[in-house]
Amino acid sequence: MAGAATLEDPSLSLPAHLLMQHERTEPMSCAVAAGKAVLFSARSPDKLTSNEDSAAVIPVDETSGVLVVADGLGGERAGQDASSLAVRTLVDAVRSAPQEGDVNRLRPAILDGIETANRLILEMGVGAATTIAVVEILDGHVRPYHVGDSMILVVGGRGKVKLLTISHAPVAMAVEAGLIDEVEAMHHDERHLVSNVVGSTDMRIEIGTRLKLAPQDTVVLASDGLTDNLHLNEIIERIRKGKLMKSMDALVAAADERMQTLQPGHPHKPDDLTVIAYRRSRAKRQSKA
Repeated sequence: MAGAATLEDPSLSLPAHLLMQHERTEPMSCAVAAGKAVLFSARSPDKLTSNEDSAAVIPVDETSGVLVVADGLGGERAGQDASSLAVRTLVDAVRSAPQEGDVNRLRPAILDGIETANRLILEMGVGAATTIAVVEILDGHVRPYHVGDSMILVVGGRGKVKLLTISHAPVAMAVEAGLIDEVEAMHHDERHLVSNVVGSTDMRIEIGTRLKLAPQDTVVLASDGLTDNLHLNEIIERIRKGKLMKSMDALVAAADERMQTLQPGHPHKPDDLTVIAYRRSRAKRQSKA
């Protein structure tokens, strides 16, 4: 693991769990928002430069927190600097959010964090940029925010998709419009193109509505190292049930196998891979007197 990668960074007053520039790690778990999150990040198997993905799990209080995955663009240091700057800026913004208030109390901090990151990355002046996917968890509800093509997914225990962000990318828009199907998109020559990034003068933030989580729901955030190598149904089947750590193990192992080996008829795109999966803790049943 790179020296800059830290977990439970002591420089932060908020007990945020961060992954920065990780070469390889086993999935690791942490408590957040009355549940558990499992994080994983790995450098692309075909390169020696740093992992350009960054991620964080940011507890706010016992029932709320923020999850974030950023996938840096621009190559080498430009990409890793952009993604780590975006994540740290968001952490700082969330730390300033009010501890009490209504259901919208985290939204201004998240939007401010993304907008500040956009300005700071532009000020770097090196053409750096990053995608960002953010999930706010508050009192058993989630709300997604995203810029770019990193995925946010909420799936039920039986495999029902309850939330799925649409990537800000021409190929993803073509799928949404029904011009091509998912299989064609996975093999499209322009799948890597992104039309909206943090580090752009015309950046836009897409915000979803609040969604109440059921006890069996799983929330997934991932860089495109996952979605460029596994079809949506393959992701869902591996993450929707079972112990969260084992589900994450199966998910990243499948993505890694696709990256390592070209298999006829299957997608194959070696890339940095970062995933966060979250589930609420089940309420313990009280025994009868």
